[in-house]
Amino acid sequence: METTATEFKRSISLSTGISLVAGSMIGSGIFIVSADISRTVGSPFYLLLTWLITGLMTIIAALSYGELAGMMPKAGGQYVYLKEAYSPLMGFLYGWTFFLVIQTGTIAAVAVAFAKFTGVVIPAFSEKNILFNILGLPVSAAQILAIASIVVLTYINYRGIRNGKIIQMSFTITKVIAIIGLILLGFIAASKNNFWSRNFADMWHTSTSLVSKTGSAFTIHDIGGIALLAAIGTAMVGSLFSSDAWNSVTFIAGEMKNPRRDIPLSLFWGVFLVTVIYLLTNVGYLMLLPLKGDPSSADVAGRGIQFAASDRVGVAAAYQIFGDSAAVIMAVLIMISTFGCNNGLILSGARVYYIMARDGLFFKGVAKLNKFSVPGFALVIQGIWASLLCLSGKYGDLLDYVIFAVLLFYILTIFGIFRLRKLKPDEERPYRAFGYPVLPAVYIIAALLICIDLIIRKPNFTWPGLIIVLAGIPVYFMARKRMSV
Repeated sequence: METTATEFKRSISLSTGISLVAGSMIGSGIFIVSADISRTVGSPFYLLLTWLITGLMTIIAALSYGELAGMMPKAGGQYVYLKEAYSPLMGFLYGWTFFLVIQTGTIAAVAVAFAKFTGVVIPAFSEKNILFNILGLPVSAAQILAIASIVVLTYINYRGIRNGKIIQMSFTITKVIAIIGLILLGFIAASKNNFWSRNFADMWHTSTSLVSKTGSAFTIHDIGGIALLAAIGTAMVGSLFSSDAWNSVTFIAGEMKNPRRDIPLSLFWGVFLVTVIYLLTNVGYLMLLPLKGDPSSADVAGRGIQFAASDRVGVAAAYQIFGDSAAVIMAVLIMISTFGCNNGLILSGARVYYIMARDGLFFKGVAKLNKFSVPGFALVIQGIWASLLCLSGKYGDLLDYVIFAVLLFYILTIFGIFRLRKLKPDEERPYRAFGYPVLPAVYIIAALLICIDLIIRKPNFTWPGLIIVLAGIPVYFMARKRMSV
């Protein structure tokens, strides 16, 4: 029988915390979502503005979470903050959605992205290579590789926090250096064309491009005023989720050497680093490619950022630097990026289920640490569910459904700072939210406006997400009833 530990090992430093924040944020989104943003706003200036607003909102949120992390330097992060600021029910609804879709769905999506780009380098792993069927569902080589990557990373982290730290630091440093190197090469290569001047010759003109079902034709609608603001809000869905998972470091507070100091610093420096990288990457895109294009064009420059093949803007930009080798070079970079990203997600997510189980709100066996002082069973359960989502092929739909819910939980958590200032005014706060109450309020208002925008413009994605959250209410009361028996 396997022995168990009784408490976490406090072995995570500030540098590892920063790498966890940055590494968990940078996946494959930055290489893809700028295409959809460009189609939605139709302007180089507003493409950059969308990413800038996203970065500023994320930094404000990170600085606000710093106060909560300093007050409650415990494993579980956002689950703990919501439970303390509101009620155990609110904490459970977050944890329920977190396990069911948010974290596991993201792990599945990132794993499949890793597999898809591996298929570019090794065609045998292509998603078109269907191996067999399960209950009528086709299973591709890419899905099997995605599951294998989840299993490998789960096993590595099962063997102790030291292994996860090494993977996280190595892959984060590698992908940050690689992305910065590509940006610099892009700036050098951009001197051969005049796309930058072409892009900004009419930088204020905004439009939305709608592509036909065949993908070969499109219509352009000029937008302005309220319609432009609504378009920016819709466009931010992609950039916000490319910037998500920054709060992962709060889940491992129980393993930080100095959580009261290092979690707020990790949040700020990790988010700031990624924000700068994302902005520079998009500047690079605009120097290497025209923003506007035609989906029927056979030329990379002719398709532009808007209609890059399969929305792979990163590959299109790399083509302008490396030519025919671009696809393989970018595939390798995205493989490194997504593998490191998933390590951070897998490492941190299990800590939330562990704390929920300690509260009697998750499977009892999850409330134990293994002999390596990590929540081994929580890692296994998370890996199994994420793998099933890989097989289902529905992880992408699930993530779309919870966009609205995730924003609501961020809003509630930051509003929790206001509640806790009143409810627990004498609680020790080694770090106070920067710009309080103005900046946290700005985030809440901005996020609420985006939620309203999504309700109006994407109701098919908002209501299902809310239903997933609310479905946790009866589950919570059943769990409480079981505890009282």
